[in-house]
Amino acid sequence: MSSFVPIAERIVDALLESSPELASSAGDHRVDDRLPDLSDAGVKAQVAMLRDAAGALSQVDEGVLDPAEQVDHDLLRALVERELFELSELRTHEWNPLRHNPGPLLHALIARPYAPAEVRLTSLVGRLADVPDALATARALLGDMPRIHAETAIGQFGGTAALVRAELPALLAEAPGLRDRVEPVARNAARALDEFTEWLRAGLRDDSGPGRDPRLGRRRFEARLWHTLDTELSAGQVFARAQANLERVTDEIRAAAAELVGGPANDETVRQALGRLGGEHPDNHTIVELARTTLTESTDFVRAHDLVSLVDDPCVIQEMPEFARGVAVAYCDPPGPLETADVPTFYCIAPTPADWSAQRVESFYREYNDHMIRNLTVHEAMPGHFLQLAHARRYRGSTRVRALDYSGPFVEGWAVYAEELMADAGFGGLPIRLQQLKMQLRMTINALLDQLVHCDELPESEGMALMTGRGFQEEGEAAGKWRRALLTSTQLSTYFVGYTEVAEIAAARPSGRSPRQWHDAMLAHGSPPPRHLRTLLGV
Repeated sequence: MSSFVPIAERIVDALLESSPELASSAGDHRVDDRLPDLSDAGVKAQVAMLRDAAGALSQVDEGVLDPAEQVDHDLLRALVERELFELSELRTHEWNPLRHNPGPLLHALIARPYAPAEVRLTSLVGRLADVPDALATARALLGDMPRIHAETAIGQFGGTAALVRAELPALLAEAPGLRDRVEPVARNAARALDEFTEWLRAGLRDDSGPGRDPRLGRRRFEARLWHTLDTELSAGQVFARAQANLERVTDEIRAAAAELVGGPANDETVRQALGRLGGEHPDNHTIVELARTTLTESTDFVRAHDLVSLVDDPCVIQEMPEFARGVAVAYCDPPGPLETADVPTFYCIAPTPADWSAQRVESFYREYNDHMIRNLTVHEAMPGHFLQLAHARRYRGSTRVRALDYSGPFVEGWAVYAEELMADAGFGGLPIRLQQLKMQLRMTINALLDQLVHCDELPESEGMALMTGRGFQEEGEAAGKWRRALLTSTQLSTYFVGYTEVAEIAAARPSGRSPRQWHDAMLAHGSPPPRHLRTLLGV
């Protein structure tokens, strides 16, 4: 065993101990009774730990490590440096109220049955008891907030209060002997969440201005992009590649549209074809059931075409919890790689907001029509996120490093590649092919939008025109993506960069290896950045 292994394991333990969010996502339950400590003292302690970890990693002689440990060393160093950047440079805990939402950590204990109700409720008591103090810390820290972040937080914190009031009783019914311990802290937590939500509302009422600019600016954006992507590409190279890909995919979707409806291969034909497909769509009452049907269809297709090895892990498709809404339309929430219980992955889809007009709801579901939902299920579940992350959980190395961190470009890149893989194999025929190409356009525009918003002060009108024009997006989808670009930064670039790099690795399949064998090999190393996957595969 190299000297790196004990150092890495000590750092992994320190990271898990200091970050309940990281521990929860990894499937380690030792700090399930805690919320993150984002006070000044808590952040200083976290920064000190990270700097100590960086110093220890710098003393490791990488030359004596085997390839897998070299990758783990690089991944752990990148994780430590990224966390230091977030806490010391971006300091989002001082201006982004979404950073303080306890909803995901409460939901993880309520929704996923990794242990008996008594065990989870005992941990939940600790987290619920921490909520009032955590939110008092948030009020003390949060200064000039971006208006869009405050507006989104109002909905999410309201959803967290509803989670405590509506979903906790069912879990408590399984262990009624804990009622006297749980109910008082639950009431106090719900009250604190209500008060925090009202504090946010009051801040918006009292301040008629736009608040802090949510755009990072070029220097901080490019620094964060470097940490997010872990690629050799610069921001300028990413942008140039995205512009070139936009032209390529535009030509392809024009040709596919002409094949579907006839006529010239131009934008009007694309709109005609997408309009026809958009007329076949679900609604708020049927979208979840449609997703369940499409999961069965896509699984059967992957098996029949022997594209990648399947798993028998459970995947539960459900409506997105309220506390998580307002950023993305769907997400995949898997158990962590360190989880030992047989618990499901959640594939969640958000219905339209209750205050949307009928016209906007119709626009949304013309975008997320029956064929797009099939493509979405490929991305989020089969053979996308659900399957890839299930394979990743089966990886075992000499350290737990890959259980802590995953590469957004690899995870999103595989999911986008999976869309193309399925469409090329004939899944859903030409309608799915059109939706997959539309998603390629969306992914590519996301990378452009990410930089244009945060570096070049792109006006909303121009951003909407780019998405609804070149991207053929419905107004409702484009409006949601504009919000997401302001609420996040650099994440929207992971799809395009990841796809280009994952697709290049897939195309390097050695002669004599079947597609399934090569895809299995690509998924056998956890979720490392594509540049490291190349090393591990010898590409």
